[in-house]
Amino acid sequence: MKELSDIGTVTLGSHLSLEEFVAVARFGAQVEFSEEYCDRGSHTRALVENWVQEKRVMYGVTTGFGALCIRAIDSDETAKLQENIIMSHSVSVGEPLSIERVRGTMLMILQNLGTGASGVRLELLEKYRELLNAGVTPYAPGDGSVGYLSPEAHMALVITGRGRAYYQGELMEGAEALNRARISPLPLSSKEGLAVVSGTTTSTAMAALALYDMRQAALSADIVGAMSLEALHGVMGAFDERVMSVRPHPDQADTAANVRAILTDSQVIEKYQGCRVQDALSLRCIPQLHGAAKKTLRDALTTVEIEMNSCCDNPVISLEGDKPDIISACNADSAYVGMEMDSACIAATSLAKMSERRNNRLIDESLSGYPWFCIKNPGLDSGLMIPQYTQAGLLNQMRMLCTPCTIDNTPHLRESGRLCRDGLQRLSQGRSCG
Repeated sequence: MKELSDIGTVTLGSHLSLEEFVAVARFGAQVEFSEEYCDRGSHTRALVENWVQEKRVMYGVTTGFGALCIRAIDSDETAKLQENIIMSHSVSVGEPLSIERVRGTMLMILQNLGTGASGVRLELLEKYRELLNAGVTPYAPGDGSVGYLSPEAHMALVITGRGRAYYQGELMEGAEALNRARISPLPLSSKEGLAVVSGTTTSTAMAALALYDMRQAALSADIVGAMSLEALHGVMGAFDERVMSVRPHPDQADTAANVRAILTDSQVIEKYQGCRVQDALSLRCIPQLHGAAKKTLRDALTTVEIEMNSCCDNPVISLEGDKPDIISACNADSAYVGMEMDSACIAATSLAKMSERRNNRLIDESLSGYPWFCIKNPGLDSGLMIPQYTQAGLLNQMRMLCTPCTIDNTPHLRESGRLCRDGLQRLSQGRSCG
């Protein structure tokens, strides 16, 4: 398999895979646009500009945002509205998101807005591409966000020559970073400020990076489990194909096959077969638990890749049917990503739990038959005592962190905003409804 660090260029315009995403976000692969990518948004952009001149009611374009969507915006103020949303929303605090998370979010913005359903200018997308390719990474604090809006606003500030950014390992003013990278700032136009902060871009980027690492860890788990099984003189009956056939989960069978393949020529396993009827759960349940975890991560991959290749903007522009339309909806909701990653965190914690129990078994003389803590002179030296403590401590943290987050949402002010009965009529007449 090709190393991700060897992927030099990723071309947007068709399906973006998890591996291509990580190549850009983590390893600095350059981003290019296909001809289709460049062409498909031009028509929807022209529609947005025409609708603005016609004073059509469009959420976040000719209206305010959130609970202020009942306030009308004049057509000659639509660009100022987009600048204002970037300025007002860049209020997250705390430690900044990592370089790879910010790069991943900018890549997701390109994917999201590059579907052609958003109506932004190609010039805006080119600007994000320039930042990625030049290694200009906006400074985006990660605390205080509701999952989107604020970190993306900090990123957008740099596009306009504001904010702060990293360039060649140094944090500086955004305008200076653009100047050093020979990139010109770009003022935002109608709909664009809302488009670059809306959606699931940050959530999806962070999920994609975490999921890639989880899947790599899950691949290693079978190898680690097989090594532990050998060291503890395990019984191979629990990995028998006949056992797998009567509970035909594919990932369970694949895990058992992996362990059998790894231990095929093991003289240790051969010597100790028949020494006991069955092993502890941490050994004989490897196919079942590893399999369930890998299935959960595979399900998450399907969802995350769909999200990576979607338009999660609001409103969206539809060209279906006889008459183009702009529709306010809620593709910006991140429940799909959130629920899958809650499940993925549980899967990762389950893998860690099994691994910790196997290690505990190895260092316990009464269970493994080896000297306490696998040290020749226990007492004088501690051996592997404290590494097991570290593993147990990390596992405790994982158990707390894998409590589902999607069950604990707090509504924000926009949920309490109510349109008056004649709100749409008033907006269509260019008046506010309060």
